[in-house]
Amino acid sequence: MVRPYRAKDKDRLLPSHLTAMDAIEQCRTEALGGPLSQGMACGALAYSSHAWKNRHCPTCQHDAATRWLAQQRALLLPVPYVLGTLTLPEALRPVARAHQHCLYTLLLQTSAAALQALTRATRSLGGPIGMLGVLPTWPRDLASHPHGHSRVPGGARSCEGTQWRVPRSAAWLVPVRALSKLFCGTFKAALTPAGLCDSVPPQVWQQAWGTHGQPAGTGTEVLTSCAPALSRMALTNNRLEGLANGHVTCRVTQRSGAGWKRLTRPADAFIHRVLQHVLPKGFPTVRSYGFLRLSRRQVLPQIRTRLAAGVSNTLPASGPPHAPRTPPYAPAEARCCRQCGGTLIGLRRRPPHPKEPP
Repeated sequence: MVRPYRAKDKDRLLPSHLTAMDAIEQCRTEALGGPLSQGMACGALAYSSHAWKNRHCPTCQHDAATRWLAQQRALLLPVPYVLGTLTLPEALRPVARAHQHCLYTLLLQTSAAALQALTRATRSLGGPIGMLGVLPTWPRDLASHPHGHSRVPGGARSCEGTQWRVPRSAAWLVPVRALSKLFCGTFKAALTPAGLCDSVPPQVWQQAWGTHGQPAGTGTEVLTSCAPALSRMALTNNRLEGLANGHVTCRVTQRSGAGWKRLTRPADAFIHRVLQHVLPKGFPTVRSYGFLRLSRRQVLPQIRTRLAAGVSNTLPASGPPHAPRTPPYAPAEARCCRQCGGTLIGLRRRPPHPKEPP
């Protein structure tokens, strides 16, 4: 399925798409080689294949996501969190696919700038906030839907650094309509120097841009849902159901939350739908702003101290961070033999298959 598509459209595919297709096709196969182990009790041989660890592979990068979750949970403050969603209009999405690095960077930067500007201007806050911006490019049905998720602690640090200010509403920090207008204007101002405004239909700048905010509890659930955008792509292997008559069937969740539904598309259309979420090499999909930036995190202990001292006693304390899950792919020395259940002993590393070099 992949090779005919690649042979037909090779001249039109981006280098990042070709690299992702090669990595997914060869990941955990004999093409990459791998360690050979033997059961200590029964002597049975066990072979494990290496992984490409490509960020878009549906079976890789679980370890990276687990480490990232542990690091972010350690930064959580004992305050209620808010999740903001800022979405690019549909007419802008073809331009975003053609200029991924530029448009997706501007999406993260301008959404953060708009939120920070409004929180500084809001009377109830009037200070800098900290936020974590995440870029998912897909909805439930894997179509093109670039949007930014902003996980924000429910409050702001005063400009003097002596107080923690609580918003008037626990549901959201800033007015959503004002955020929509500011987000649109900030994005247009940032897009003009790039010379891409001529490619955008004029009605885009007159319509209301999608902005949404909702309570996010202690922030732990948001981190868990954002982890796939950091280290995996839109589709996982367990959602693929089959290939029949040149059509691919997979399971997708419904917007109403009423379980799963099946999505069937021609093989070429399905591959195209998946490849549009392959990002340029090295593009960071998660970025920190405000006092959560790496260079400003030294103020977090001060904020925790003030919250613990009861400066803002209306804020409920969150529970301790959850322990990270055990990675599913443990080293060969820690795995058990499938035949006898005993310990596996590493023998040697098997070289890559000579007919399919990595």
